[in-house]
Amino acid sequence: MCIIIGKMTNMDNETTAEACPVCARQNDSSELASTLKTCPACGYHYRIEPAERIEYLCDPGSFVEFSGNLSSRNPIKFYAYEEKLSGAVGKTQMKDAVITGLCGIEGKPVVLALMSFSFMGGSMGSVVGEKVCQAMLKSVKEGLPLIVYTTSGGARMQEGIFSLMQMAKTASAAAEMDRAGVPFFTVLCDPTTGGVTASFAMLADLIIAEPGALIGFAGPRVIEGTIHAKLPEGFQRAEFQRDKGFVDLIAARKEQRSILSTLLDLHDCKRKDKS
Repeated sequence: MCIIIGKMTNMDNETTAEACPVCARQNDSSELASTLKTCPACGYHYRIEPAERIEYLCDPGSFVEFSGNLSSRNPIKFYAYEEKLSGAVGKTQMKDAVITGLCGIEGKPVVLALMSFSFMGGSMGSVVGEKVCQAMLKSVKEGLPLIVYTTSGGARMQEGIFSLMQMAKTASAAAEMDRAGVPFFTVLCDPTTGGVTASFAMLADLIIAEPGALIGFAGPRVIEGTIHAKLPEGFQRAEFQRDKGFVDLIAARKEQRSILSTLLDLHDCKRKDKS
């Protein structure tokens, strides 16, 4: 047996175990797979990738990607940005930090957007903003609800002002959804920060969060350094944000499919009543 940076590898059966960041329980990979990568002891939610979310959230075989041909360029000629993009593409097998598509959730058609923190920290550049906007406008055109899973460190600094412009762009598209009366839900995952929090992530009709997710704009250390005061326990975590009214509901990963299906039914009934 060998131990590598908190992970245990059994060389005989090739299973791995990783210490939970919260309770330190050793969770092996097969066990985590059966719990949707949540700690069986304390419920800590490990970060996961869009493909893993599609597997537990969508009806089997129903996810069909759109806007998949978009990829980032280097609009301000930022040094070594192309190399960073190439590395992120190789690491995640995604063209950028969000994937969008049509799918079914318990038989109900929806537009779905899923962000990946593994792709340059889920940073929002021109392509992420464009794909989120296209998902919103597709929802309006097709009259389908939109669900966005967010995880991001904020705006992508390598694109400068082009990145910051995506905040206004996505907020404008969210306003178009509101005018059209199309349901819009966000699920905030760890972490959701910066420009994504300051734009479309907090503009949904209903804001859901995964347990323990870090949700905010600036980080706690930046805030403490600015106000010169100690922040309260659990500051910016999902539970704190729910208690302060910034989050409507906290939903464990194993409950999300059922909860979203119920919300889709409720909003569909409201729309039928209005018509």
